[in-house]
Amino acid sequence: KPNAAHLALARLEEHFTTQKHGFTLLTQNVDRLHQAAGSHNVVELHGTIWMWRCTRCGVECEEHEASFREYPPRCACGGARRPAVVWFGEMLPEAAIRKAYDALETCDLCFSIGTSAVVEPAASFIHSARHHSARTVEINQDLTSITPVVDWSLLGKAGEILPELVGRAFEI
Repeated sequence: KPNAAHLALARLEEHFTTQKHGFTLLTQNVDRLHQAAGSHNVVELHGTIWMWRCTRCGVECEEHEASFREYPPRCACGGARRPAVVWFGEMLPEAAIRKAYDALETCDLCFSIGTSAVVEPAASFIHSARHHSARTVEINQDLTSITPVVDWSLLGKAGEILPELVGRAFEI
């Protein structure tokens, strides 16, 4: 189920959308909890566990049932299907990367939330946003390689910090 951080981000998106500003949520999560919380403009950098892709013909279909009659599940063409997620060593979907960099080039404010800031290309997103004059915020339990370069670093749990931050922003 979505946690308080997911819900706070959905609230931010709703606010900025009604104010005629853009809002793009770039996520490495594959569980669609952002969408379950109410976020709409979500770029799934690593795909989602709810989509399955045929290894033979490439057709993707959405599956929400946990059980299959056979494993691995098969496509109509006979090919094996696999979760449409990015595994280590695989390239991120080109369309997702393009959307991510488009958002980073035009954003005014960029948050990095709960990531190690080690795995590329997402590790460079803060740097890209800064290069395009965005203000930057890191919310993380631990210091990372981007901590020294962000405008604000907030140490702690995203599920505690984000709701408080969003609540205070809307009080103003």
